[in-house]
Amino acid sequence: MADAPLRILLVDDHAVVRAGLRLLLEAVAEFEVVDEAADARDAVFKARRHNPDVILIDVLMPGTGGVDALADLRAEAPDAKLLMLSMEDDASYVRRAFSEGAHGYVVKDAADVELVAAVREVAEGRRYLHPQLGAKLIQADNEQRDREAADPLSEREHAVLRLLALGHTNQEIAGTLFISVRTAETHRAHIMQKLGLNTRAELVRYALERGMLDDAATS
Repeated sequence: MADAPLRILLVDDHAVVRAGLRLLLEAVAEFEVVDEAADARDAVFKARRHNPDVILIDVLMPGTGGVDALADLRAEAPDAKLLMLSMEDDASYVRRAFSEGAHGYVVKDAADVELVAAVREVAEGRRYLHPQLGAKLIQADNEQRDREAADPLSEREHAVLRLLALGHTNQEIAGTLFISVRTAETHRAHIMQKLGLNTRAELVRYALERGMLDDAATS
């Protein structure tokens, strides 16, 4: 008995794109496109109806985007593998898609053979990400680590540090930033720990060296 075909649901708001994808996928003997959907709502309905093996879904669509629909698709077709298809190769899109439960991510201008390979990979339980996208993720992560190493403080901690360097007490900082005194004290402790500083004089010097008090006279 021959193996059952791999059942695929196509989701894209452009009919021409769906038609091209159907032709490509149905040219593969073991693939079967069971249905198409033009938006996320229809995709969820058809995922429930067909329970496909793979859902190939566009990241950006009018209304609810593909990434935002992933939770509902997982609920309606828990066994389906979710393969994102997008013009976007930005690392933030890729990271968010995987965090929401995607199993693969492929760009629309990928070669036909890559798309077919991606469908097979996710269907077999493996993640798929084009090597160039993987390299972008690594680069973005490295850049984020570099930024954090150069300046480990959050935006709120910057505000607290500036007020501390200007001589404000924890009570005054709490009132200025609309936080509790305990929160202000916690921020101060975290700042000292992150920067490896021990005294207010060291905090002032750190703030001065980074120009954080340049506009103190006019603020």
